[in-house]
Amino acid sequence: MMLHPETNLPNLTAPKKIRVRAIDIMRGLTLFLMLFVNDLYMPGVPKWMLHTEAQVDGMGLADWVFPGFLFMVGMAIPYAVAARRKIGEPTWQIWFHIISRSISLIIIGLLVVNSSSLNPELTGMNKLLWLGLVYVCIFLIWNNYPKDKHRNLFISFKWIGIIGLVILAYLFRSGTAESVGWFEKSWWGILGQIGWGYLVAGSVYLLLKDKLWAAFLAIIFFLLLNVSSLNGWIPNIISFQEFFDVVLHGNVPMIVLSGLAATLIVKKYSADWRKLAIYLTLYGLVSLILGLIFHQWFIVSKILATPSWGLLCNGISIILFVLIYYLIDVRGNTKFSKLFESAGQNSLTTYLAPDLIYFVVWGLGIPLFFYKQMDHMWLAVLGSLVWAYLMLWFGILLNRMGIKLKL
Repeated sequence: MMLHPETNLPNLTAPKKIRVRAIDIMRGLTLFLMLFVNDLYMPGVPKWMLHTEAQVDGMGLADWVFPGFLFMVGMAIPYAVAARRKIGEPTWQIWFHIISRSISLIIIGLLVVNSSSLNPELTGMNKLLWLGLVYVCIFLIWNNYPKDKHRNLFISFKWIGIIGLVILAYLFRSGTAESVGWFEKSWWGILGQIGWGYLVAGSVYLLLKDKLWAAFLAIIFFLLLNVSSLNGWIPNIISFQEFFDVVLHGNVPMIVLSGLAATLIVKKYSADWRKLAIYLTLYGLVSLILGLIFHQWFIVSKILATPSWGLLCNGISIILFVLIYYLIDVRGNTKFSKLFESAGQNSLTTYLAPDLIYFVVWGLGIPLFFYKQMDHMWLAVLGSLVWAYLMLWFGILLNRMGIKLKL
């Protein structure tokens, strides 16, 4: 990318605002890609679209999508905190909100991950029914109900969801009749990892505020923690240390904090597009270069969460954000971005709601996913693109019906 100010960086001013539209739009774009790659029929599509195996040095499109979303989680934190401060919330109340959101994401992630080990005979229902009921309870508990009417009814819905979730957790059994199991932490799942990353980055931001140098120090700390973890240099000091494995591994917090640092650059130079573009682009290029440097010692692997992979993904996210920010917030070209913006503002609902359709279709044996064919590669790809597009609209429809998750 060339940075000559006379030809490539017109002297346009991006107005200061409490929310940057490019953040919602890029988050919506990553959600679209997440739905797309999750739906792809693996044997029938190009490998560059899929996840790369753990010990293979490389990455496909699917390996960028999750860290791309993590990056956007970090970018949103300063604006979310500013919005809460604007309505007069003290720091302790904002931190409590960050903790409660993080715990909610971790709980949801733990429930979803453990469903894969459910024993239907011991639980008394099959996996699809159990998980479908879990999702219904999640929507009952965390739906953003209207505050001005039917308050008692909506409180009842929340309690029905809470009691239902407790009952489903009590009924859950894994393992065999000879060795009955319950919930275990194998990994935290996508939402659980987002929860841990959000907790760390949100806490760091409340502590260090808008200090850009402090954000970069935090990034370096977790990058070094990532290196130490992969090399086995972190001693096992306490018995429950594994509970904090996402934090101690360092990779997820490093990516979320990198997004937070990008927003601090945006806030600092929002009145001068030229400087903003230069510093953000340099930030992205440095991330890419560091990723290549760390590649000398670590393979690029999403599954192993290596520093080379995380840094390369950060670089891609930053450069992509610069382009979207220029088109949306500087030039005002929003004609084709409304769908992604709506999805980005309703991210959790957009991510979870399609699973309910999967459960119903699979449970009833409806041949909806006819496009998933090994011998027709582009039909499989096109089908998943259409699916992802329709699921963005499904999230918008639910929002219009008053169904919108808000942790």
